[in-house]
Amino acid sequence: MSRVGKMPVVVPQGVDVTIGAEAISVKGSLGTLVRPSNKLVTVKNEAGKLSFVPVNESAEADAMSGTMRALVANMVNGVSKGFEKKLNLVGVGFRAQAQGQKLNLQIGFSHPVVKDMPAGIKVECPTQTEIVIKGADRQVVGQIAAEVRAFRPPEPYKGKGIRYSDEKVSLKETKKK
Repeated sequence: MSRVGKMPVVVPQGVDVTIGAEAISVKGSLGTLVRPSNKLVTVKNEAGKLSFVPVNESAEADAMSGTMRALVANMVNGVSKGFEKKLNLVGVGFRAQAQGQKLNLQIGFSHPVVKDMPAGIKVECPTQTEIVIKGADRQVVGQIAAEVRAFRPPEPYKGKGIRYSDEKVSLKETKKK
């Protein structure tokens, strides 16, 4: 059996988990997340601990038990604590502004770049060169951060662009005569 799938998910106080035939719903202080359940995995809620048992002995069911456990653990963590990604803008004149559900970027183009945030995602700009993306769904937060970074990824010669706060950009040496 999958090592990850064997570990139970502890449900913290204030988080409500509903296991249905079609979907698993997790409700907490930061929102509600729903994920379709998999027919290869049986999910049981025993006194605030969720256990994931494969239906049969196949390798696919075994792997899916670990996958479902990780996904549901991220859902529980998301509705209780939330997830965030931090981005930095590096470059002369690069600025970011959060205006409600929109992120306005000035990143060296002749026009500003505006990114609309989906429901459940909050964007903040503590300074003009920092962007913080927050939300309950880990996958959506990571996807939005990747889309914002894709507007102007760091270039390899000067390092200008949008990068994750913990990202290391290795710079190339310029061509010599």
